[in-house]
Amino acid sequence: MDKKNALRAGALAAGTTLMMLLMSSPALAITRDDGDDPGPGLSVIETLGLFVALPIVLFAVIAGLVMVLDRSKEEHRVTSRNIKTKADAKA
Repeated sequence: MDKKNALRAGALAAGTTLMMLLMSSPALAITRDDGDDPGPGLSVIETLGLFVALPIVLFAVIAGLVMVLDRSKEEHRVTSRNIKTKADAKA
């Protein structure tokens, strides 16, 4: 009974994957759709700025704002100053 369910699940997954591959259109289609009006392409510098530099800058700004606007209490922060250890361990 267990092999039958596994075979059925595998056939379903393979069939679903095959149908999705057959029904999807290619990513780089040669024919244009009606109303398609692509703009000018991006240069390498514009592409790197848009997809690499801008996310890094946004991450840095958000992280900086979180650190600057952090209002948590000093005793709740984990630092080397407030870690308490037992000085004398008794066996």
